[in-house]
Amino acid sequence: MSQELQSAGTLLDRVDPVLPCPNCEGSGLATFYQVRDVPVHSVLLMPTREKAVAYPRGDLLLGFCPSCGFISNVLFDVDRNDYSTEYEETQGFSPVFNAFADSLAKRMVEDYGVRGQTVLEIGCGKAEFLMRMVDFGENQGIGVDPSIVPERIPAEYTDRIAIIPELYSKEHGDFAADFIVCRHTLEHIAPTAEFLRTLRGAIGDRMDTTVFFELPETLRVLEEGAFWDVYYEHCSYFTPGSLARLFRAGGFDIVELSLDYDDQYILLVAKPAAGPTEPAFALEDDLDALRTLVARFETAAPETIGRWRTKIVEATDAGKKVAIWGAGSKAVAFLTTLGVGERIEVLVDVNPYKQGRFMPGTGQEVSAPDFLAEYQPDLVIAMNPIYREEIQADLDRMGVQAELVAV
Repeated sequence: MSQELQSAGTLLDRVDPVLPCPNCEGSGLATFYQVRDVPVHSVLLMPTREKAVAYPRGDLLLGFCPSCGFISNVLFDVDRNDYSTEYEETQGFSPVFNAFADSLAKRMVEDYGVRGQTVLEIGCGKAEFLMRMVDFGENQGIGVDPSIVPERIPAEYTDRIAIIPELYSKEHGDFAADFIVCRHTLEHIAPTAEFLRTLRGAIGDRMDTTVFFELPETLRVLEEGAFWDVYYEHCSYFTPGSLARLFRAGGFDIVELSLDYDDQYILLVAKPAAGPTEPAFALEDDLDALRTLVARFETAAPETIGRWRTKIVEATDAGKKVAIWGAGSKAVAFLTTLGVGERIEVLVDVNPYKQGRFMPGTGQEVSAPDFLAEYQPDLVIAMNPIYREEIQADLDRMGVQAELVAV
């Protein structure tokens, strides 16, 4: 595994006019961060260590659009993705996350009058948020996602939620929903402008339709040099401004643009408009900050990589045991980018569907958190700081005296 950065010249000197922006569809992206040989999926369940280590890999090269601020993996190959029922993305076994999801669904119902309506969720995962929207507003639901597992939807929702185990496309344009949800899906889609045209075309002249998008926020990733938040499945990286510019150019008027979940997530709510609309939120004005942070990432990322590699190497050389808490995409990117997978034996996750399976790329078996009571690590690395208090409480309950640090 190797990690490389391109550093010659300034950022704008390196704009490649041949590379088109899939967000504004203009010409010219500046490439700035490259990682080779990464697993093309990070949260597929691997049944054996052998299959996990041998899982297909690809290369990642981020390109920045100076015009709209969008960042994309210019080497992304959609044919390498396999979204199926083996895709285990849910965060729904964390009390912290569930409290957030409950609060968010209730707010959407109350703020936008989603009662007695039809809610369509594009990329619904295991339909957990859709079930919340159905419950809190006495709504009907439609969930579209190839990774949905019907057996994990309780029987009481049989008559309230229709499940479509497919990728959303023009073929689903006849779903006449009042409220459309798309959470943590757009970052997996490469032709973002094309996707939004499909959505706007499906809405047509139903101008009372409301759309709600939630996805990771990238300014924080750039500022922190958070290399663990850059991985193959995420081919598209948004800031509030680049997301807003996409929606405004695509015929939507934005009624809410905000950050939530410790500023890790962008929330956007919009209504269809007759044509392009004008900026109205302070968060949309981020192009200057973006150009600065993209350029800074070229030094911030290797510095962060170096600090973490040194910490893990020094700990294991001293005979200390290191465990990772959170066996998802962040952990896969963390381990494969650092190249220290052989120094970390144990990964744990609260999601029981991940336990007993194996990490793509590095091959560690995922254990339940209670395994740490037996293992007694010296250092536990949490893959998201928002869960730190929740994790510390579990460590205290198990009598684990390890140092807890978060990325």
